[in-house]
Amino acid sequence: MARPMMIALTLSMLAAAPALAQTPATYVAKAGASDLYERTSSQLVLQSTKDAKIRDFATMMIRDHQKSTADVKRAATAARVAVPAPKLEPAQAQMVAELRRATGAARDRLYVTQQRTAHQQALALHSGYAQNGTAAPLKTVAAATAPVVQHHIEMLQGM
Repeated sequence: MARPMMIALTLSMLAAAPALAQTPATYVAKAGASDLYERTSSQLVLQSTKDAKIRDFATMMIRDHQKSTADVKRAATAARVAVPAPKLEPAQAQMVAELRRATGAARDRLYVTQQRTAHQQALALHSGYAQNGTAAPLKTVAAATAPVVQHHIEMLQGM
């Protein structure tokens, strides 16, 4: 259990770091990784959860993060920024691996813990780019995505 806590702490520290002016390409890559993690982890938990609340949340994560991926791609195209194939960052890949190893109610609890951390990081990413980004179409998408992420955080507080 110490390892998931270490990853959560690391991601929390990253999320709390001041949002430095990221390049548009960096924002697009990080947003893609974030959405990929959300979809992957949610699909994984849907394979096993018996909890209706978690099932509903995971289903919403897949839908909402498919939409944000499409929105970022559209904005990147408008800003003439290349959109790489999304790739999990190392900490995200580790969290997915931990979810794969967990089972039953322990997987559900780990999923919720990871979601809280990942959403704090996503909120920092989108809010930071909305405030400090340099590509107008991406700033618009980041500003529209941040409240959705905030809503997810609020939902997680009740889980």
